[in-house]
Amino acid sequence: MPILGIMASSVSKVAKAGYFAGGIGAANISGIDKIAFPADTKTTLTATLTTARYWGSGFANSGVAGYHAGGNDTAVLSGIDKILFSTDAKSTLSATLTTARGELGGGFANSGTAGYSPGGYDTANISGIDKITFSSETKSTLSATLTTARRGIGGMANSGTAGYVGGGYDGAYLAGVDKITFSTDAKTTLSSSLSGARYATTGFANSGTAGYFSGGFTPNTQTINKIVFSTDTISTLSGTPTAVYNGSGAADTGTAGYIAGGVASGVYLSAIDKITFSSDAKSTLSATLSSIRGAATSFANCGVL
Repeated sequence: MPILGIMASSVSKVAKAGYFAGGIGAANISGIDKIAFPADTKTTLTATLTTARYWGSGFANSGVAGYHAGGNDTAVLSGIDKILFSTDAKSTLSATLTTARGELGGGFANSGTAGYSPGGYDTANISGIDKITFSSETKSTLSATLTTARRGIGGMANSGTAGYVGGGYDGAYLAGVDKITFSTDAKTTLSSSLSGARYATTGFANSGTAGYFSGGFTPNTQTINKIVFSTDTISTLSGTPTAVYNGSGAADTGTAGYIAGGVASGVYLSAIDKITFSSDAKSTLSATLSSIRGAATSFANCGVL
């Protein structure tokens, strides 16, 4: 079966890791932490984001590079930073988002093809969806839009098939899930909804199988919802995340998802939770982020070439 848009016979695993970039804790953060898969060890890159920032949109061309788009430093941003996985070096694209925007969080990717940055906030909530084509690193904007203009959304993808945008805030907290079909870039809305309306939820996916939305603010939704991709049905896991909201999600497809940092009881966290996909059981790593933070931007290199 296809994995991340490539036939399984061509899959080669190399240097897998999740990346957690920027965020806000005691102050805005520019550093980038890396969790090696499957060792679950943490290192911090020498490269940093262009400025200390939080609440951008993250997505990855697995095996090649990860991207951090937009976010907030002392203002909202339109720039897109790139982390090349072979060297962990950072560069900045000439392409930018359509407008400067923050409170994003909902990035996802069709690995090998394009990354998507939906919604957010500039001077108002945004419904538009920007697309970065990986081969040219150019930006276009979809004709499709989110069901409503919204910010603080979660995003994840069944690579090769569709991306999903869950929750957010459009003047009210939201439970709906929009779906972007990659073959057409058309948007539909699932008949199933998250178990509760929520803002600042964390998305990650076991591509080919299921996606997850963890936590959220409504004011508090400490649950993990799971969307089975074959049916687009939603269930709720028995385990609960350490972070209530504003965590960052990345996944080692086929193995586990990770929820790093976030906020619980009004306090920023450095903890990293792990959801083992075979059992949907939650554990907490002994490794932690290099500092407490929420609203970091995340993406993963699943090592597929």
